[in-house]
Amino acid sequence: MRGGERVLERLMHLFPQADIFTHVYDPSKMSNRINEAKVTTSFIDKMPMSKRWYQYYLPLMPMALEQFDLSGYDLIISSESGPAKGVITDPTSHHMCYCHSPMRYLWDHYHQYRKDANPIARAAMPMMYHKLREWDVSSSARVDNFVANSNFIRQRIMKNWRREADVVHPPVETNLFTASTEIDDHYLWVGQMVPYKRPDLAVEAFNASGKPLMMVGTGGMEKQLKKIAKPNIKFVDRLNFDELRRAYARTRALVFTAEEDFGIVPVEAMASGRPVLGFGRGGILDSVVHERTGIFFDRQTPESLARGIDEMERWLPHFNPSDAVSHAQNFAPERFDQKIRQLTKQFS
Repeated sequence: MRGGERVLERLMHLFPQADIFTHVYDPSKMSNRINEAKVTTSFIDKMPMSKRWYQYYLPLMPMALEQFDLSGYDLIISSESGPAKGVITDPTSHHMCYCHSPMRYLWDHYHQYRKDANPIARAAMPMMYHKLREWDVSSSARVDNFVANSNFIRQRIMKNWRREADVVHPPVETNLFTASTEIDDHYLWVGQMVPYKRPDLAVEAFNASGKPLMMVGTGGMEKQLKKIAKPNIKFVDRLNFDELRRAYARTRALVFTAEEDFGIVPVEAMASGRPVLGFGRGGILDSVVHERTGIFFDRQTPESLARGIDEMERWLPHFNPSDAVSHAQNFAPERFDQKIRQLTKQFS
């Protein structure tokens, strides 16, 4: 249950009689709301180890998607961060694609993915991904209208597919978070410790500053980061939801080092009445208001983040927690519902 599944859950709230089509489905990992729906899987679900290693079946996904029989549906909503938009629909139906991101591993992150791949995958990727790019572009013509989850993704849709898109931010359960009158001294970083999240920036910058930082999450970089971190940096593998809410509400500020498609964590921190120190590119530009609900640093380098920490310290006495809480309400589920209803009203 990650961001894409949370969007699916909210779509099921709007369209409770809808059916779900997906490549791979593991009911034990899904919410009750999703499990209540009729779910149809592609042949990939029956492939060996598909529930764990479904990414390796990417070359088969275009063909698998095209096997879904969607005849008789008036409205089809594809939730796209892979090839989901490539389904075949009736001429009289309407296909809306809610795009979390065009496939990064085919486009802007291709060279990094290839660099990190094992030798066999690295050798196969150029020809295989070339064909997938051709299919990705041609299948974008099958969509009647695109909806992007941020202005950053709207720009990438135009760049990769030359299509316009409306922007509807993903739903964030802002009402689950509350502000606190007790604020701790430490900063907070939350996320997977993987390269594109750039947790290394946080470690290096706070090593230099000496200010306390709590890092919540696990991932492939965790072991190395713990080796180089100084005592002012505390690592926590996991927090339950109540603990996470408390961490948000009492942190000095949230540190957000990734270039994300949207980024739900900054909205959750603002809903908790705390500011965000974030890298000023990507979806965060839609959610954080510079010098009102947070501070941006301009480059993904430890030096730039360190300057951002200093700027945050100077600005914090002027920060008003109620500004952050009220701004976070712009991303509440009801806003998502309203905009999706407007876009689908004539088809549903």
